[in-house]
Amino acid sequence: MKTKIYFIESSTSFNKNHLDSPSIAGSEKTLINITNELSKNDDLIINVFNKTDEPFKHGNLEWNNINEINKYEFPDFLIAMSDAKLLSLAESKKKFLWSHSVQPIEKFIRKKQLLPFLKNKPIMILEGEYHYKTRSFLTSLYGKKILPIAPDDEFINININIDTPDIKKKDAIFTTRSDRNLSFLIDCWSHIKKNSETSKLIINPPYELSDQDKTNDIHLRIKGNKQELIKDLMNSRVMLNPGHKGEVFCLAAEEARELCVPIVTMGYGALYERVEHKKTGFIAKNKDEFIKYSSDILNNDNLFLELKKNLILKRKSRTYKDVANDFLKLIYES
Repeated sequence: MKTKIYFIESSTSFNKNHLDSPSIAGSEKTLINITNELSKNDDLIINVFNKTDEPFKHGNLEWNNINEINKYEFPDFLIAMSDAKLLSLAESKKKFLWSHSVQPIEKFIRKKQLLPFLKNKPIMILEGEYHYKTRSFLTSLYGKKILPIAPDDEFINININIDTPDIKKKDAIFTTRSDRNLSFLIDCWSHIKKNSETSKLIINPPYELSDQDKTNDIHLRIKGNKQELIKDLMNSRVMLNPGHKGEVFCLAAEEARELCVPIVTMGYGALYERVEHKKTGFIAKNKDEFIKYSSDILNNDNLFLELKKNLILKRKSRTYKDVANDFLKLIYES
């Protein structure tokens, strides 16, 4: 008999066909990628219930509107994405709550998560060491497991020129949300720019550039499809990403790492997990170090080439095939 695994999610309307859409966030990409990969296993039945108004069915994978869940048999495993209240929508042999954020106990209570959490007794799925350490005992009462995610396959499968990396690239990039310490980065950039006068800083919208920002060669990238993001990253010399306490994985940094773009960070949140200090980038201890490390990569071709070489050696170290295998091991052994 096939194992039934149901995922429930309630953020917005999307399905597996929206993986390349710039309107969906990392958590939605994670859901699409994990269910696509799991559906390759003929011993599984994978159903996703969310706000989609475009039902999808192919083989053993289905996407349906969340209001349709009562029409389906109870699954063996039920996984709610982010919201414990969703766990009450169906019974199952075992339940999991996949978290994509830091949730202090006061926020957990304020978001009305505590009572359904206690009622459904789910095991927490967390995305890294930082995420694991910041999850309190009460909000992981029934157990917690780490399941690191991965970039989309396009980042992994694209060809990287190993022999002749473009040392003429002098631009820096930041592809995270502007509320994730962009103000700190812009403050640092005014000093980095003095050390590397021809460099530009490319950042994500939405953000309103000031006259001083424009003077300092800060530019807004066009937030288009995935291929445009890949192109922008591959045209950059370094990713400057201070990190943020709200980052439990930082897919943006993992995408840059997979495309062999060195990263300079303060290591806030989970960023220290995305960078190997002095091998794939730098983890600064203070603002002065952040400025120095950033300037060094932009100006020192030999340093850039050494970091690039290290990054190339680490390519394809984790794919969604690995994530899916680890996921199945996690749910079966919990």
